[in-house]
Amino acid sequence: MRSIHDSGDLSDSFPSGDEDNTFTGNVNNEINGNWISAPTGSIHEARLKAKVKRRLRKNSSRDSGRGDSLSDNGDVVRSVVPPTSPKGKLLNRRSRMGKGRGLPKKGGAGGKGVWGSPGEVYDEDEVDVKDPNYDAEQENCVYETVVLPLDGETFEKTVTPIVQEYFEHGDANEVAELLAELNLGSMRGDVPMLAVSLALEAKASHRELTSRLLSELCGRVLTAADVEASFHKLLKELPDLVLDAPGAPQMLGQFIARAVADNILPKSFIDGYKGRVDSEYARSALDRAAVLLRMSRWTGLRFDSLWGSGGGQRPVNQLIKEVNLLLKEFLLSGDTVEAERCLRELEVPHFHHEFVYEAVIMVLESKGDRTLQMILQLLKSLCASTVITVDQLRRGFERVYLDMADLSIDVPCAYSLLEQFVEQSFNAGVIDKKLRDLCPCRGRKRFISEGDGGRLKLSSY
Repeated sequence: MRSIHDSGDLSDSFPSGDEDNTFTGNVNNEINGNWISAPTGSIHEARLKAKVKRRLRKNSSRDSGRGDSLSDNGDVVRSVVPPTSPKGKLLNRRSRMGKGRGLPKKGGAGGKGVWGSPGEVYDEDEVDVKDPNYDAEQENCVYETVVLPLDGETFEKTVTPIVQEYFEHGDANEVAELLAELNLGSMRGDVPMLAVSLALEAKASHRELTSRLLSELCGRVLTAADVEASFHKLLKELPDLVLDAPGAPQMLGQFIARAVADNILPKSFIDGYKGRVDSEYARSALDRAAVLLRMSRWTGLRFDSLWGSGGGQRPVNQLIKEVNLLLKEFLLSGDTVEAERCLRELEVPHFHHEFVYEAVIMVLESKGDRTLQMILQLLKSLCASTVITVDQLRRGFERVYLDMADLSIDVPCAYSLLEQFVEQSFNAGVIDKKLRDLCPCRGRKRFISEGDGGRLKLSSY
């Protein structure tokens, strides 16, 4: 093909000037590789169309689903077809070949996380005797879960939380079920030892719960030999237990006496140590147990109240009696520290409003200034040490306010005594102004004057 830039060839091929102009126009009509048959005046529009086409070809992979097109004027026209993506085509489960009814594959039995069609039940696989891996000895094997026996370190980490939780809920059956699930092995005899060791550093109510726990476990989880072996170990380790609990010998003696009374220890346990005890602490514990057992035979001492039961487990009538005894003992001795200690040992912080109620009632019934001052001093000391909370104090006074109508029948001057006690309690900082203002006043009848015509008017002191 000849070059158009060769002047000699051009003169030979196109001898006339008109032909030169025609060829120049044809060259100018080729824009971006496209031959345009339009007139010379529409070259600008052709360039715009070519530019739009290049842009559409560039974005065709990204905007293939938008349905963009060109109008006759060269403008981009977007269709109203919702955009799609190649990913959307992949998620479409209909056949792309135009076949099928559009139903899911395998009738819904296929796909991720699907094990067969709905309602399908799989039968057990039959053992193939001709299978090269078949073993006739394993055909009737029974597989069981094996729990390894606990060693010393694991035993303490596992059983200690169980006993500590028992101190909170007091359910011995739950402890027995938890221990039955463990493979205690040779550590079975250490369960009573661990429970008693924890109870020596706990409260009296926890020691009572421990005695009940040992009685419940014996025969279910433990044997009498396990309990006896545990107490033998406790007597040997008393010198170490005294370091953490100075009263360990006396408390261990009470545990031994309670165990003998509950028939989980033989009566010959104490007699077996006569003349064979070298430790002073062990001798003290055995002497304490022997004394308690003799008292139970001669005086009828009840071992079920040896430790005292927990505050939340005692009946209300028993708690009221103990509160009254505590207040009467305080009025005789005047020892505020001892009264505070006894109130703490009751372990009934939710029942302290009864203590406040009984204390105020005792002031109203005594009709003496000595009782009033002693009770006021006691309440002030207990509130300062936060043994009695503000809420419990308020509830106790409000209960007295509500019962004043009945109390005034037995104590005619109860209203005046209550006003006096409430006023002094407010001055001492025991109660606040709001609680003082709630104090009731009994109205009384009096004649106002002769000019009232003998009418009666209610007034207060």
